[in-house]
Amino acid sequence: MPPIRARDRDSVLQSLRAGVVPRQGQHLIQVGRVQEIRALMADIDRIADGGSTFRLVIGEYGAGKTFFLNLVRSIALEKKLVTMHADLNPDRRLHASGGQARSLYAELTRNMATRTKPEGGALAGILEKFIGTARTIAEESGATVERVVRQQVQSLTEMVNGYDFAEVVLAYWRGHEEGNEQLRTDAVRWLRGEFTTRTDARAALGVRSIVDDATVYDQLKLMARFVRLSGYSGLLVCLDEMVNLYKLANTQARTSNYEQILRILNDSLQGSAEGLGFVLGGTPEFLFDTRRGLYSYTALQSRLSQNTFAQGGLTDLSGPVVRLTALTQEDFYVLLHKLRDVFAFGDPAKYTLPEEGIPAFMQYVSQRLGAEYFRTPRTTITSFIDLLSVLESNPGADWQSLLGGISVQPDHGGDGDNALEPEDDLVSFKL
Repeated sequence: MPPIRARDRDSVLQSLRAGVVPRQGQHLIQVGRVQEIRALMADIDRIADGGSTFRLVIGEYGAGKTFFLNLVRSIALEKKLVTMHADLNPDRRLHASGGQARSLYAELTRNMATRTKPEGGALAGILEKFIGTARTIAEESGATVERVVRQQVQSLTEMVNGYDFAEVVLAYWRGHEEGNEQLRTDAVRWLRGEFTTRTDARAALGVRSIVDDATVYDQLKLMARFVRLSGYSGLLVCLDEMVNLYKLANTQARTSNYEQILRILNDSLQGSAEGLGFVLGGTPEFLFDTRRGLYSYTALQSRLSQNTFAQGGLTDLSGPVVRLTALTQEDFYVLLHKLRDVFAFGDPAKYTLPEEGIPAFMQYVSQRLGAEYFRTPRTTITSFIDLLSVLESNPGADWQSLLGGISVQPDHGGDGDNALEPEDDLVSFKL
């Protein structure tokens, strides 16, 4: 295994120990989910071809939804897509009348990311790339840059609120040409949804509209078209913690949000949103509860219902819903090996836990947690990192004593050259 940089190692371990998903180094600990990842990669390719996609990623708390969404975002960035992501909470919704939807949009734009700026805050860079692309086209065609910019944004005016969006982009270009930093800042603020009154927007930019609760989805469609004009492949929007919509006490508020999801789903299935994809993460009750979940809305239930033939271990990933199945024990075995590698900077000489310690640890957590230890792995991963940390800080500590005296021998399915390695897809062991 190649050496692991200290920055990636610390990012992964600190995040996992705190029970959150690391923003860097996900590839170092990715196991399983092969079919699901392939399905989402096909979605990313569809977006890059100018299509639209919609996916609901459903899994229990701690089953790895957020990690999966982050992994999908990192793949999208490598495919030259722009990504936006945010977690829903009581102050961020898809539909509202008190500013919660605009708050969600503002968070999405703050987290806007590209391959060169994966941590977010990429909107200004996208605008600069749009101007650079326009300048290149102008040099090749012999036209003025202003004429090319106006031609490019003209295609936006046919969409809802597209005229003002185009005017704001033009205002940013003027600010860029004239060295007017205030004009550029105001344009970025408008695109981020930070203007709260139309009066302020008109005084600053000469436009009559702002991003409000009613126009968030239309603004995302405009943004998807714009990033493609800037030279990117498309826009992927990732929304996590969708269960917060399920928790809304007001029935009308819940229904209005579900209607917005239906609108997004219909547009995606009909292909009317160019270069735009949505990935939404939620729990099973958010989807299946017929009283408060998405299934309580008949139109959504009919579109999101499971394939009746996908039974007995068979799966169908062609529909909008992706169910994150539990990690198998083999997956977990490989995951613990990868965590040990990360902890040791990829150097086997620095392992603090021997090979037989991994199945022993699995037996230990199995006795404590039962089958839940690999179904919702968050607690188990944290415990494993805690064990490695203690062994690192106390070189003389006995790992068997820490695990209650458990001692097992791994069975790699054979001897010598035929033995399976932790990197193989299937690993068997005895407990």
